[in-house]
Amino acid sequence: MKKTAKTNIFLEIFARIWAFWALALFIITFFIIYIPSILCYLIPGKKGQRLFLDIAKIWMESWLLCLGCPIKVKGQENFEQGKAYIVTSNHNALLDPPLSSPFIPGANKTIAKTSFAKIPLFGLYYRKGSVLVDRDSDASRRKSFEDMKKTLQQGMHMCIYPEGTRNRTDQPLKRFYSGAFKLAVDTKTDIIPAIILNTKKAMPVNKKFYLVPKKLEIHFLPPVSSEGLTSDQLKNKVFQIMWDYYTIHQ
Repeated sequence: MKKTAKTNIFLEIFARIWAFWALALFIITFFIIYIPSILCYLIPGKKGQRLFLDIAKIWMESWLLCLGCPIKVKGQENFEQGKAYIVTSNHNALLDPPLSSPFIPGANKTIAKTSFAKIPLFGLYYRKGSVLVDRDSDASRRKSFEDMKKTLQQGMHMCIYPEGTRNRTDQPLKRFYSGAFKLAVDTKTDIIPAIILNTKKAMPVNKKFYLVPKKLEIHFLPPVSSEGLTSDQLKNKVFQIMWDYYTIHQ
């Protein structure tokens, strides 16, 4: 018992130190990639977004590797070249965004909260990769829905976390919101479910400023057609697919 208690105390201390190292390294490397990333604003449309994400991918791969969190990506072959998809991902930790958008094959944007866009310097970077929404504003939600449609029309994928916020429950997934599935039905767009693994273990949502090295994974599953389905039917279908896959592989 004493040995276990000492081990737990050591882990708690190490995880806080490691989280500080992660934050410091994030800030340092952010300044390295900042100017090349912001220059992507000068390249309009899909091409500029693709270049922006290529830089982000190099950044995130390097950063996560230095944290002892190497990435494994599976299922990229499920993306048909030249076709835009809605990617629905589970959401367990703050590590999830670095595992989703940069590793989705092709140009894409992520639905994201407006609050982060207000951070000096980082906000400009954040806006480039996002469709912003203020969930407390009906007008903002309507505008973001139209912006997501435009993103798909431009041939770019939309990355959406249908749980809305991080999953703080003991269940594999939280209840899904309907937005991603209404978007899929309205635009006749297929959905690719994405399952992120081990971020909950690396950065438990119930622990503040805590990080431990873990091998992280993102698995892209075969596309799910929206044809002939209501948004609720599509939501339930995708939820079950993601629930079953996560339960088996977690």
